[in-house]
Amino acid sequence: MKRKIFTLAAAFAILSVLYSGCGLRSNILIPGKYNNDKILLSNGWKLSPAGEQIAVGDLPLNMVISPDGKYAVLTNNGAGRQSVQVLDIAKNQVVQTVPLSKAWLGIAFYNKGRKLAVSGGNDSKVFLYDFNSGNLQLSDSIVLGESWPKSKLWLGGITVDDNNAVLYVTAKEIDALYAIDLSSKKVMKKVSLPSKPYTCLVSSKNPYVYVSLWGGRQVAVLDKSSLEIVKLISTGSHPNDMVESKDGKYLFVSNANQNTVSVLDIERVKEIETINSALTPDALPGSTPNSVALSADGTKLFVANADNNCLAVMDISTPGKSKSLGFIPTGWYPTAVRVVPGEDILMVANGKGGTSKPNPQGPNPYQKDTMDQYIARLLLGTVSKITIPSISEMSAYSQAVFENSPLTNNEHKNRTISIPEKLFCKDSPIKHVIYIIRENRTYDQVFGDIAGGNGDTSLCLFGEKVTPNAHALVKQFTLFDNFYADAEVSADGHNWSNGAYATDYVEKNWPTNYGHRGGEYEFEGGYPIAYPENGYMWDNCKRNNVTFRSYGEFAQNGKTKDADVTATIESLEGHVAPHYRSWDLNYSDVDRVNSWINEFDAFEKSGSLPQYQVIKLANDHTNGTGKNHLTPRAMIAQNDYALGLLVEHVTKSSLWGSTAIFVVEDDAQNGADHVDAHRTVALVISPYTKRQFIDHEMYSTSSMVRTMELFLGLPPMSQYDASALPMYNSFMSSPDMSTFTHVEPKSDIFEKNLADAYGQERSDAMDFTREDAIDEASLNDILWRSIKGIHSTVPAPVRGAFVRVNDKEDDDD
Repeated sequence: MKRKIFTLAAAFAILSVLYSGCGLRSNILIPGKYNNDKILLSNGWKLSPAGEQIAVGDLPLNMVISPDGKYAVLTNNGAGRQSVQVLDIAKNQVVQTVPLSKAWLGIAFYNKGRKLAVSGGNDSKVFLYDFNSGNLQLSDSIVLGESWPKSKLWLGGITVDDNNAVLYVTAKEIDALYAIDLSSKKVMKKVSLPSKPYTCLVSSKNPYVYVSLWGGRQVAVLDKSSLEIVKLISTGSHPNDMVESKDGKYLFVSNANQNTVSVLDIERVKEIETINSALTPDALPGSTPNSVALSADGTKLFVANADNNCLAVMDISTPGKSKSLGFIPTGWYPTAVRVVPGEDILMVANGKGGTSKPNPQGPNPYQKDTMDQYIARLLLGTVSKITIPSISEMSAYSQAVFENSPLTNNEHKNRTISIPEKLFCKDSPIKHVIYIIRENRTYDQVFGDIAGGNGDTSLCLFGEKVTPNAHALVKQFTLFDNFYADAEVSADGHNWSNGAYATDYVEKNWPTNYGHRGGEYEFEGGYPIAYPENGYMWDNCKRNNVTFRSYGEFAQNGKTKDADVTATIESLEGHVAPHYRSWDLNYSDVDRVNSWINEFDAFEKSGSLPQYQVIKLANDHTNGTGKNHLTPRAMIAQNDYALGLLVEHVTKSSLWGSTAIFVVEDDAQNGADHVDAHRTVALVISPYTKRQFIDHEMYSTSSMVRTMELFLGLPPMSQYDASALPMYNSFMSSPDMSTFTHVEPKSDIFEKNLADAYGQERSDAMDFTREDAIDEASLNDILWRSIKGIHSTVPAPVRGAFVRVNDKEDDDD
């Protein structure tokens, strides 16, 4: 009988932050060091990783321990430099780094630890190394096809049958598993599989090979001899990492999209138990369990919860009757947990490392030492070396995990925030939400010139002369100078912006795509494996009888400019404006807004305005300095002008009193920021938004999503919007019905790039036909130098006054 086991959890209040929305001084939270022993992330979660921390490379996705327990070897699979690294466990240091042009996930020791196999990802090969006393030496490679895009295998998880000298490797893009004879280096068989294989595992007790089907909610069981699928066992959503019980009777499979681990009985071909690894038994999706390991005696299961930044520890000594033992805090986004043989030591790879970071040199990626300040390369990983805790130590670790999570620490409830109750209730006067998603700007790039905000004027590229409407809006309404994108780039950005979550599939695939190593852009509809378990805002609306409409978001243009725009996701079919053009940087945002105005006026006249509208207004991305294209300044000025026209139209309509407009950048990847590379531009406009106010409260994308949900009477979709602080502080109880009048552009919105514009040849070679198909780091360089000058470097910073929590000084507002 299947039993669902929930982990134990409790709420711990950790800090009461003084706050007043009436101009009184306050302590301000910003990302970084927090109360001396924790790190505050840009998303509002905290880190206090257990054990010792070892700096490693870009996005470690997988790790193996040498059979003698002396070394950990990991594969770094980020958008920047990819590599294999060897760690000396006793010395807590990296002793070798082997660069690779392409790699992804797969890594396995074989030949009793004397050799190592590493997946070459989209190079369609497996690298074979000799391993001797911590030293890797390339000995051979197995080529299964040409490099992307000529071949689209995308090799991933690897396992080796040492007894029979057979290597298995998954090919997720063609739904296959290769079985390779290691003696001859020849393919024995290519096995077709259902839906996106993630990794594979040779059984030590049974004549089977297990393959987790990432997109299929199943594990395939193959016979080693026939290499045929003999069983398919159902699991939860996004099955990924696996570990076999010591007796070989059970398989533990982490299900990233459902906070669970499936316990599979191999002989009975069924799931006999579902272990919930989340911090609370009723938690929404968002823990992202994505790696599992067993203690040496096989009685404890360790589960890496990527999005909870912790390990869940389970007592599995009695099959089917698992019990929670607690949690262990890790670094940011743990992707692999492994047990050191013969030692009570855990090694945990943390994909995003130990902190969020500023990137003040971000616009100059080709200036010396600044390439890696581009956000997709900024967050280097770490490995945590942790002694397996005793029961009493586990209790302290669990408390730390609860304190680090806004889900369980009660921090928001312990704040003296004044909530305008009449707005956030069933009878709220706000009946319509308009959500505008723009592209890729940091706070300092746009608002760094605003007095009173925490800006750096030296990093401001598109100040008031270029964006007069955005400046006028934050001066008339509220300036948010402490707002952060939950995402790093557009691929995860449109998922966070619309679903308050990016799945493990999104997080583990976009770095390869953005590193131009291969893969399709699968992140804005059309690929169900990328969708969050609870879907997006429009799915939430549909479940709760809230009317909705999309203008260009998760939509695709027709083959001609006159053809209808259609949805890229089934749940938006029939809800996409057919004449509102989606991504097309050669089409004016002003024309987009005029198209939207036509529909708005018709809805206003008929009394049928959708309660929720999401609008893509993306031309602030820019086309770089391409020949015959608008200059970056002109494109951003045009985008700003369109925004002003839209807001004015709403405020001067009969629906102004019942409408709130939210504006966000999907991410902050195309610029620099002196506070954090995630800090971005956000606006909230409504009759109930505070006037001439600066809100220093720390918010994230999920905060904005949660605020919109509250207005629309919607439940949260993930742990992130459930735990995010709503933007209460920017609202007031009594309406101010004064309208907004757009500001005419102060710069030429039709200005074209000169023939000798800096970076023109690079810009002309870039693919701007879809989001982020280009080298974004190169575009950042072009934007900076085209505006500041070819030989410009980042000047000395000029920053606004701002106070971290526990600082002695007060803020200046």
